[in-house]
Amino acid sequence: MKQQHGSWLVTRSFQSDLSKTAAESLQLAHDRRSSTRLLLGRHEWISFPALGVGPIIAKSDSGARTSSLHAENIRVESDDNTVTFDTRSRDHQLISCSAEIIYSKKIKNSGGYSRERIVIQTIAEFAGGLTLPIKITLANRSKMRCPALLGRRALSGFFMIDPQSSFLLGAWNDMPPTT
Repeated sequence: MKQQHGSWLVTRSFQSDLSKTAAESLQLAHDRRSSTRLLLGRHEWISFPALGVGPIIAKSDSGARTSSLHAENIRVESDDNTVTFDTRSRDHQLISCSAEIIYSKKIKNSGGYSRERIVIQTIAEFAGGLTLPIKITLANRSKMRCPALLGRRALSGFFMIDPQSSFLLGAWNDMPPTT
């Protein structure tokens, strides 16, 4: 067999209930919850307008349960309900943020070590204008390539991940303007 070289031409199109129809025509099992999901690349542009953060690159990680945002100088305020922290823009400029603490919990990192992390809730905006509420933990991700991580709880019900592609929702200039 001769090996062929080239590239795939991919176009984005919406077809309602395509997976359900295909499963039915092949007489495969499917459930009523099957619905069309947005295809997400392994990296996507994301912003958090309530925090004044955006757009930055987020890594889609179905192996991580919880989403995470890079945070430095994390300080719990005297009321114990508010956290202030610094994060970085895509140009590595310091951004000061403040958010209400939802709760804190132990999270295992990729090395298997558990550490207590603060969880906040905010709105995430993706390229193309999609917005959704998201719970994120605050962690120092300075040694990671992406300042944000999208875990499976945030992705569940909305997205499927194509691990060979990036920025399927749109380019940086497709992001809604930050205020």
